[in-house]
Amino acid sequence: MGRIRIKKQREKRWSLNYSFKRAYGRFLKIRGSPREIALGFALGLFIGMTPTIGFQMPIAVFFAALFKWNKISAAVAVWITNPLTAPFIYSFSYFVGAKMFGFKIAPKLLTGLDLPTLKEAGAKILLATTVGGVIVGVPLALLGYYLAFSAVHGYQTKLKHRVAAKKEKIAEKIKRRKGHQSKKKKRRQKK
Repeated sequence: MGRIRIKKQREKRWSLNYSFKRAYGRFLKIRGSPREIALGFALGLFIGMTPTIGFQMPIAVFFAALFKWNKISAAVAVWITNPLTAPFIYSFSYFVGAKMFGFKIAPKLLTGLDLPTLKEAGAKILLATTVGGVIVGVPLALLGYYLAFSAVHGYQTKLKHRVAAKKEKIAEKIKRRKGHQSKKKKRRQKK
């Protein structure tokens, strides 16, 4: 019986749903005001859309510190671009940027392998991906801000109500004990 329970717990730890819930729970417990946390999260999402992979986290933390927003939430949000999602995000960013500039969607890199052609194609790809990342990043950051703000604010409000209710219970217990002790004293004085 114990082995089955341990096996189920191990399976639970490795499930995607469990991992998401755990990460979400940790995100909600980040210390700070909901506004600062949400602003840091939005900043991280925005920087995560830019083609600065490998440098995104230091950039996000730097700007979060500069603006006095939450550095942890900024660093967490940058991970929207990870090895699994980067090809999709950067492809979409390139597509959006290429449409903005009127570039061909798939540049022919292998037709001319001379250095000037590669530089020109690389510059166009970088420009299109950067502009596309900004265009996609702004609405994503706005959406991320409102979702993060509402989630953190709701969690912190619920936590404050729980703490207040516990304080009331403790105060009631103390009051009852004092009342009980004063009744005992009165009985002793009457005797």
